[in-house]
Amino acid sequence: MNVRLEKNQGIATLTLDRPDRLNAMADVMWDALYEHINTIAADDSIRAVVLKGEGRAFCSGGDVSNMAKSDIVSGRARSQKRHRTIIALYNLEKPVIAATRGAVYGIGNALALACDLIVASDTTKFSMAFKKVGVVPDGGAIFFLVQRLGMSQAKELVYTARACGAEEAKSLGLVSRVVPDAELETAAQALATEFAESATYALALTKKMFQSMAVPTLEQLCEMETLASGIVRLTHDHHEGVAAFKEKRPPKFLGK
Repeated sequence: MNVRLEKNQGIATLTLDRPDRLNAMADVMWDALYEHINTIAADDSIRAVVLKGEGRAFCSGGDVSNMAKSDIVSGRARSQKRHRTIIALYNLEKPVIAATRGAVYGIGNALALACDLIVASDTTKFSMAFKKVGVVPDGGAIFFLVQRLGMSQAKELVYTARACGAEEAKSLGLVSRVVPDAELETAAQALATEFAESATYALALTKKMFQSMAVPTLEQLCEMETLASGIVRLTHDHHEGVAAFKEKRPPKFLGK
């Protein structure tokens, strides 16, 4: 299913396991991740979670190969599938740590930012790459960015889609810690162990308190994303962006 769940000493490790595609999220992966999150939520023996990617990237975004094939109806269903997974991850009443390296592109940002904390390898590159294939940000990415960075800086990263390295991301407040690549798993597991050995019910309630500070809610933004995504996927620029990506050439956008 391209997503693994492993449990050890109170810590669940979720691994996006599609390294040949830099862990680009296919539809089946959203289903698998959602099922694993529900399993974790129901298992009281799991007290902390680590989310990571197999190989040299955390997540390179959505699976572009299928993007231009959906209509509004099927596209809405696929958006809802992504959203239920992101919302479940965000609302998981256990501390969740994203361990990132390499590409954290497109919706990969939303997956990382839905976690409580991000421990980043010094190889990590964040990019809100949505505009490169002519689509709007998905997975609650704008919600998470604005909460962490504020409106102005969030717009700059979304509108430019530029790559942001690990150290810059830390200075902006996107990530909590930056470590050498070889130490990434050890650092993430150590932090998860610290959380797992603490008063995790109190942490769960504290997490809810932090979430109560967010306006509008993640659910409200996701509904707006679904409507905007259905429209934008019918545009010339989206189809051109997908074609250019597959053909490895710069896109020629027309603004329509």
